[in-house]
Amino acid sequence: MESTKPNEAEETSDSRIYQKYRETIATLPKAIGGNASQEIYQYQGFWYYPLYLERIMLIQEHFKAQPSHIMVVSMPKCGTTWLKALTFAIATRSQFDFSLSHPLTASSPHECLPFLEAVAATACLNEANNPIALFATHMPFTSLPESFLSSACKMVYICRNPKDALTSMWHFECRLTPKGKKCFTLEEAFEHFSDGVYPYGPYWDHVLGYWKASLEWPEKLLFLKYEDLKTDTMRHVKKLAQFIGHPFSLQEEKDGLVEEVIQLCSFENLSNLDVNKFGKRHVTEKLEIENAVFFRKGVVGDWKNNLTAEMSEQLDKIIEQKLRGSGLSFSS
Repeated sequence: MESTKPNEAEETSDSRIYQKYRETIATLPKAIGGNASQEIYQYQGFWYYPLYLERIMLIQEHFKAQPSHIMVVSMPKCGTTWLKALTFAIATRSQFDFSLSHPLTASSPHECLPFLEAVAATACLNEANNPIALFATHMPFTSLPESFLSSACKMVYICRNPKDALTSMWHFECRLTPKGKKCFTLEEAFEHFSDGVYPYGPYWDHVLGYWKASLEWPEKLLFLKYEDLKTDTMRHVKKLAQFIGHPFSLQEEKDGLVEEVIQLCSFENLSNLDVNKFGKRHVTEKLEIENAVFFRKGVVGDWKNNLTAEMSEQLDKIIEQKLRGSGLSFSS
């Protein structure tokens, strides 16, 4: 499960693969976003760091979803790590003994269930055209390859109160900002988020894309809210298992396996594992992230400790306007 840094030949190969996409990206509208030290580029109505955008372009051109694929989707910092862990534990529970060493105790959830953007070249250009059955993405619905709709693959989307999403993303970006570089102030991050100029944003367009798709194709896309998963974890974990084709049997429920999955994947358990306190994850040939940055508080309503009353009121107005008539809402 541990990733290794690619050698020089692999880096050169990747560079050739992505060169044509980099040339296209250079022509796109750009802005400062996420943190004050990096540029993001607008593509098909959404904003991206170029490192991930070149991979998204490769995925759009080459990736073919298979019926066996299960994809976890989200905006960044909306419960992705938790949903990855739960999905992995549920789908692979017949392969591992929960009473012994489990992959999630030795590897980050992001290693167990990788981002498609991080393994794009391998997934798209492999002869098997993607041997990975479980993966994740932050891609908006309208940018997914057509095969995601034409195949029988399953997608599980998780979203979060936009105020908590903004707060968590700001803390995350600040922790990732290199030493000597400037991170946005919360006020600056708020303005960018409100304007939609944020990695994978606008937030509301991303969420609405999957919300509407879940209403049109409920057999293909399960739409979850982080707050609901926190409030009634047991019910939603069983719902998740049923949806992805790995339902818990009555005997498994009687034996307490649902509770075991929930405990294994809990914030308290994962955040205290050595791999998530001290380990690092090699995301791409250019990016390595400490696993600890993916775990901060894992609570609902932390925005109240960060945003001002004026910020909260302004976001309420934007959210109401953007989601009006959709049937989707978030509690204040």
